[in-house]
Amino acid sequence: MKQALLVIDVQNDYFAGGKNELYQPDFALVQVNMLEEKFLAEGQPIIYIQHIKHWAQADFFEVGTTGAELHAGLKADEHSLVIEKHFPNSFLETELLEKLQELEVDQLVICGMMTQMCVDSTTRAARELGFQPILVGDATATKDLTFAGRRVAAENVQLAFLSSLQNFAQVVTAAKFLEGGIG
Repeated sequence: MKQALLVIDVQNDYFAGGKNELYQPDFALVQVNMLEEKFLAEGQPIIYIQHIKHWAQADFFEVGTTGAELHAGLKADEHSLVIEKHFPNSFLETELLEKLQELEVDQLVICGMMTQMCVDSTTRAARELGFQPILVGDATATKDLTFAGRRVAAENVQLAFLSSLQNFAQVVTAAKFLEGGIG
């Protein structure tokens, strides 16, 4: 079974000093890096998803800004496959599905940011498209949310979304995935 690593929106605006800082993005990045190392060593494809907003004064990820750039801590280089997206679902109005078919990928290993938005939407779509997703939960990050005037701590958002996504993917830790036997 051919796997590909899908790294979603690991961009500067989600880190310290960015326009939409997440909870513990640096910890998630360390896990992403371990996954990248495995896929690079095995010659398996890595696809980086980059969310870009093409309107002036965008809340974050504004086209042409440093905040919209992929984080320098990633192992991406000028030869990496980067797909720009404009919606939470990485498949919507992008070439992702075509690239996966071209690469003959059977299974997606998903990581990135934000758990409750783009990771959630893309994981569900990957399942619906037959990619048998594996979601590496500790290689994702989220933030505090509010609802009905109440704050929901990032740790609880993360727990709720990862537990829900078990219905659409195998949800594992990076350590568990790297041990092997997952897939």
